[in-house]
Amino acid sequence: MEDNKYIFGIRAVIEAIEAGKEIDKILVKKDLSSEMADELLKVARENKVVVQKVPIEKINRITRKNHQGVLAFLSAVTYHKLEYLVPQLYEKGQMPFVVVLDGITDVRNFGAIARTCDCAGVDAIVIPERNSVSVGADAVKTSAGALHYLPVCREHNIFGAIKYLKDSGYKVYGASEKATQNYTTPDYSTPLAIVLGSEEKGISSDVLRQCDGLVAIPEYGHINSLNVSVAAGIMIYEVVRQRKLHGNE
Repeated sequence: MEDNKYIFGIRAVIEAIEAGKEIDKILVKKDLSSEMADELLKVARENKVVVQKVPIEKINRITRKNHQGVLAFLSAVTYHKLEYLVPQLYEKGQMPFVVVLDGITDVRNFGAIARTCDCAGVDAIVIPERNSVSVGADAVKTSAGALHYLPVCREHNIFGAIKYLKDSGYKVYGASEKATQNYTTPDYSTPLAIVLGSEEKGISSDVLRQCDGLVAIPEYGHINSLNVSVAAGIMIYEVVRQRKLHGNE
C-alpha cells in the first residue's frame, strides 16, 4: 500500500484531523492505553471520524514503520452531508435521484456502481460510516474517475438517512430478490432514492422496513444472483427511461 494513502503515529493522526484532512477511518490497536491515545480518541469523536479497534497484526500488515498502534486511512474524496445536499438539489430545480448503498464492501462493485451513477446523472451516493467500502484511491480508479464528480454522502447510519430522505419528500425503493413487485412497476418520476444491499446479506431488515416499496429484477437462469453492480445498472437506467418518458430527465 502506498504511503500517501495513510498516516501513522498518534500525534501525526491527531494533527491530520485537526488540520481538516479527510480521514476515512482510523485503526487503533485494541489494548492501546495512554494519555495521548485518549486525546486521539477524543479528537476523533469530536470530529466524527470512524475508529476501529483491531489486533496489532492488522496494522503491521499495512506498515512496519513506527505506527505506535495507530494508522489512519486518508479518503480520496471529500464527503458531502446529506442534510446540505438535499436542499441544494431542490433549489436547483432538479428532480433528485440518489442511490443508497447498504453494506457494500467490495471496492470493485462500489466503483462500478459509481461509474454507472455518474453516466446516468445520479445526484449522489449515500453510504454508512461503518460496514461499508472505503472510498480510497482504489475506489476512484475502479470508478474510472467518476468519484471525482459524484457526491458521496457518508452518514452515521442508513436508517436515519432514509428517514431524512422520506421526510424531505423522496420515495424510497429497495431492490430485493424477495420482493414480489417488478422493478419496472413503480413510478420513478418523483424525488427518488434506490437502495441496494450487499450480495451476501442484501438490505438490512430495519432498512427494508423503512422503504416505501420493494422491487425485484426477474431472474430466469440457474444462479438467481445478479451481481450488485449489474443490478444497480438495471435499476438506475429504468429510472432514466421513465424520466425520459415523463420529460423530467
